[in-house]
Amino acid sequence: MALHRLSSVVMGVPDTDATAAYYTDFGLTPEADGWLSTRDGGRQLRVVHAATRRLVELTVGVDTPDDLAAAGARLDRLGIPAQMKGGALTAYEKITGVRAVLRVEPRVTQPLTPPTPYNGPGRLERVGTRAPGTQRVDPVRPRKLGHAVLGTTDFASTTGFFRDGLGFQVSDLMGDVGAFLRCSTDHHNVLVLSAPVAFLHHTSWQVDDIDDIGRGAMAMLEDHPERHVWGLGRHHAGSNFFWYLKDPAGNFSEYYSDLDCVVDDELWKPEVFEGAKGLFNWGPPPPPSFIRPDDLAALMTGSHDN
Repeated sequence: MALHRLSSVVMGVPDTDATAAYYTDFGLTPEADGWLSTRDGGRQLRVVHAATRRLVELTVGVDTPDDLAAAGARLDRLGIPAQMKGGALTAYEKITGVRAVLRVEPRVTQPLTPPTPYNGPGRLERVGTRAPGTQRVDPVRPRKLGHAVLGTTDFASTTGFFRDGLGFQVSDLMGDVGAFLRCSTDHHNVLVLSAPVAFLHHTSWQVDDIDDIGRGAMAMLEDHPERHVWGLGRHHAGSNFFWYLKDPAGNFSEYYSDLDCVVDDELWKPEVFEGAKGLFNWGPPPPPSFIRPDDLAALMTGSHDN
């Protein structure tokens, strides 16, 4: 795949200071110029001012200038203007207003992390010592940005922009209301959702394992129980463990681990999931506010409670 990573997102919110502080608590490292970084992915989140919460921009890494030219040609066939400048191509998704930037970047190789030893029936990976997850004391720091989930009022058009224009691949579908799209070997880097208003549903951040999902979530909830949204559980599409929390602007943020990996597009068969399987395999049922966030009506009228 010419596309190889979701490099970064820019999130617009009414209160940048409170939101940036939340993602610092979440485990991202603030940089001097307003960006926040992950352990392996570098500068991956920027928080900027906006009247209502929204996804302002996402950047995707590509291998060569030829990949930019190919994306430009695809967008042109769709009637979508794109600007090529300085090793990057920029185009706007007309329904949501999201700015998509494709940039020639080196591929990020994550350092090999030894698998967490787990004991099981007839399988003793850890003998004479306690589980490592119970011994960790360092704060959880996400490894990289995994994906962003975007609500749109025109599901077909927004999906077509990412798939037919930018060159994302389809991993799975939730009926005709959700498309799991990838620009890397991760199962999905963008999830497009049908919604009554364009908005950012959540961003998702990789941690080492299920223990770090639990440790990260518990640390975030210790003094702020109101941050809890949904978890712990395992998704069906993507297979990953998850726990969702809510930032001060109303965006959800997800700790995840053990996501499906697609190395060969020809060997992956997309499926269509209906009902609960589109959301989760096990765990507590999602609260209504996860399906339809509480502030959607305010977003539809251009106002915001925060």
